[in-house]
Amino acid sequence: MRRAAIVPFLLGLPAWTLDVQHRVDNFELLDHAGTAHELYYLSDMPAVVVMAHGNGCPTQPAAIEAFNAARDAYEDRGVAFLMLNSSDARAEVAARAGDLGVGSPVLVDDTGIVGASLGLDRAGEALVVDTRGWRLAWRGTPAGVAAAIDAVLAGTEAPAAETVAAVAGCEIAHPETAPVSYSDTIAPLLADNCVTCHREGGIGPWSMTDYNMIRGFSPMIREVIRTRRMPPWHADPAYGHFQNDRSLEPEEIRALVGWIEAGSPRGDGPDPLAELDREWPTWGLGEPDLVIDIPPYDVPASGVVEYQFPRVVNPLDRDVWIRATEILPGDRQALHHVITRFIVPRPESGEGGFGRRGGGLGGYVPGSVVREYPEDTGTLLPAGARIVFQMHYTPYGKATTDRSKLGLYFHDEPPKHQLGGTVLMNTKIRIPPHARAHTESQSQVLDRDVLVYSMLPHSHYRGIASDFVAHYPDGTSEVLLSVPSYDFNWQTSYILRDPKVLPAGTRIVHTTTWDNSAQNPANPDPSREVPWGRQSWDEMLFGSISFRYLDEDETDGSEGFAQFQGSSAGE
Repeated sequence: MRRAAIVPFLLGLPAWTLDVQHRVDNFELLDHAGTAHELYYLSDMPAVVVMAHGNGCPTQPAAIEAFNAARDAYEDRGVAFLMLNSSDARAEVAARAGDLGVGSPVLVDDTGIVGASLGLDRAGEALVVDTRGWRLAWRGTPAGVAAAIDAVLAGTEAPAAETVAAVAGCEIAHPETAPVSYSDTIAPLLADNCVTCHREGGIGPWSMTDYNMIRGFSPMIREVIRTRRMPPWHADPAYGHFQNDRSLEPEEIRALVGWIEAGSPRGDGPDPLAELDREWPTWGLGEPDLVIDIPPYDVPASGVVEYQFPRVVNPLDRDVWIRATEILPGDRQALHHVITRFIVPRPESGEGGFGRRGGGLGGYVPGSVVREYPEDTGTLLPAGARIVFQMHYTPYGKATTDRSKLGLYFHDEPPKHQLGGTVLMNTKIRIPPHARAHTESQSQVLDRDVLVYSMLPHSHYRGIASDFVAHYPDGTSEVLLSVPSYDFNWQTSYILRDPKVLPAGTRIVHTTTWDNSAQNPANPDPSREVPWGRQSWDEMLFGSISFRYLDEDETDGSEGFAQFQGSSAGE
């Protein structure tokens, strides 16, 4: 919404206008290079300068030159400088950045909601934000920024704000937001995208039961959308398309945020959330063919719980091909993750011994659902196999007993292909103390043609970004997956909509960046050099890829997947 068109609140909530001295709400956006930026992360800087950017505006070169001059004068004094583009596609912004002399991150406001809420009406308009209280200290032209920054640094009152007419830039056409119906638009949107978690028994912290609940949580909904914490999807949309994409479309975000900023009006019509009659099955694909009880474990109220590795003998007297698996957690608060694999005894290994033959049966991480294998693929679970569970528990202040279960779904006939995979991990990582962005990588060269199905990056509390890049034998390269805003609370496996062929000789590079500074609110200890380790206060560079070999026409055992899951168990 344009500032002049914002509808006053009818329900006692604050208005979302932004004038000088008003608070600037937090947001997160990707810049033109694909790096994530969160406004409030810059709290250790005295001021943040934001200038509206527009690719096609003829006055932009002069505005950027003045902006760059201010940056050169004040960046060494801790002032952050950002541009914000609410009108151009990211690829276009990146393509013209060099020609326009851009030397600062250009945040791409693809929905337009951030630029509109900041009241940036013309390209070249600049804001100075005082991070003490996150108030807007001044707005005007880039030429007037210096005096406003000096006032913020000195703790004095900034000069009077300049009028929009003083800015010579082109007008920014923010998307118009028409009145939105709660019954026809908002409630169905929430039912389709959010209620699966925000329901009784779901993993969400509150249930979307009716309009009154939504109205009460509206400010929070607006905040988590602006900061991209919800919906929990962290892949950069510039690279790849994924089956399990949980993100909202830009028009859906505009509708939801616009409705909240208009006061969350109830309007006429029924309440689809209150009338929602949807069954939530215990198991994602219905009752499994086999349910295995994981041995229960008593989790203490506090302290450190070392990884547990209970074993269960496969109760079946026949070999079966697995088509899907699911872990049903006993206590979601205590159970951080489960990795499941199996080992097949071999007589030559001695009494009670085990050979290396085995495979994986999936697992559980926060936000995971049933794992259905790709079409025509499966994993062979032999009779007599020992199923090994890697259980990671985190005490949460209350003693509890975890009684998780593993559900297995079988193929009626052997599938055409054996599901395989590999792991890229670097156990030699060392993250320096106080490092704001430390990056390391691990690579692997494929010796056979493969068809890639999914990728999963993994790190701990300090992880902030990860990617997978394929370097092909012909010298070209391609980003397969980029996660610029990694969230330890959501361990997502990104499933390709169209599986990707990687020829033999392809070098896959998996890269992770960590934030070991005090600015990372999840950081256990920024003063520590952080090594590889299983516990969450240490770190990992770990990326798994699931695939099948293209030169295998028949299923021929489970050796390929053993490397994938055996390595993931850290053994």
